[in-house]
Amino acid sequence: MKNEWKEVSILDVAPITSKLVDPKDEKYNSMILIAPDHIQSESGQIIAKATVREQNAISGKYLVKKGDVIYSKIRPYLKKVCIAPEDCLCSADMYPFSCTEKINSKYLQTILLSKQFTDYANSCSARTGIPKINRDDIALFFCKIPPIPEQEKIAETLSIWDSAIEKTEKLISEKEKLYKGYLKYFYIETGNCIKLSEFAEETSRRNKSKELTQVLSVTNKNGFVPPEQQFGKKIASEDLSNYKIIMKGQFAYNPSRINVGSIARLDEYISAVLSPMYTVFEINNKIINSNYFLHWLSSKYAIHQIKLCAQGGVREIVSFEDFKKMKIKSLPLEKQEKIADFLNLQKSEISLLKKQLEQYKLQKQGLMQKLLTGEWRVR
Repeated sequence: MKNEWKEVSILDVAPITSKLVDPKDEKYNSMILIAPDHIQSESGQIIAKATVREQNAISGKYLVKKGDVIYSKIRPYLKKVCIAPEDCLCSADMYPFSCTEKINSKYLQTILLSKQFTDYANSCSARTGIPKINRDDIALFFCKIPPIPEQEKIAETLSIWDSAIEKTEKLISEKEKLYKGYLKYFYIETGNCIKLSEFAEETSRRNKSKELTQVLSVTNKNGFVPPEQQFGKKIASEDLSNYKIIMKGQFAYNPSRINVGSIARLDEYISAVLSPMYTVFEINNKIINSNYFLHWLSSKYAIHQIKLCAQGGVREIVSFEDFKKMKIKSLPLEKQEKIADFLNLQKSEISLLKKQLEQYKLQKQGLMQKLLTGEWRVR
């Protein structure tokens, strides 16, 4: 490490000096009020803007100056940090750091978004049992900072990755909107429709021989995953003999959570077992193409029918008897296959972009680790 790098407490170079003000005071009515929900995790982008008046703010807020760095102190693992684009107010659940001449605001934002600081903030939360970090803990966090010119170069270098991440996120968003548009076009409510009962059949084969040990759960975002991945701990029973068997190509859903999207097809495993609470079913591929049906499950038409079933049931639980009463547009198998192939291509492009996005984020984190410690220097 070069001599010009200095180890400092964040609050020594960027103190929190702002005081709480009353947002009901008329002079603040037209000012932007930033809350944690208005900041995108990890990127630092402000994704929503609304004035104090529009948000009907009544409790105390911090007065923030343009260029201050605003950090969400609650749930620090979400990594929500932004730079104030103008004089504004921010939630009392956030800290506004006023940068001195010793630290660049973009560089401070980078430190607060770093793995090192996030791990520290999370450890403070774990110690207190409250998902937040307080000022005393922040005062005890020390980091190494170079002279301002090098801080600016580091921030400029990282901005290249920020730009790539932002462009990829926008592209993913555009592709997902396009995919939803295609779903709306292909799965309209008009035309010849058939009930799911004409091709879907429930299966309840149990793991009585205990031959299968791979337990899975159904999520609304990632399909089938091991419960340890979803809940962070083992929740399956020691005795799996009453668990339901699911085979590759079959479908399953959580009757009490299908209304929020907890339904999927098993693709990544040959076989597995599910908790007895799940409903497992298979479809007749001579009537409905499996991929055509899978895409239909994401359509507004299917989601609307599922919600109607949930509203009519006990505790919003969708039984298979109700589920199979839903309808899907019936087309010749050849046309179903063409539609499914086209939609598969759209999903594949989105999947590739998401993998690329994850790589950009990992590269940025690795680069931050090197640059913020001075292991790599920017000239």
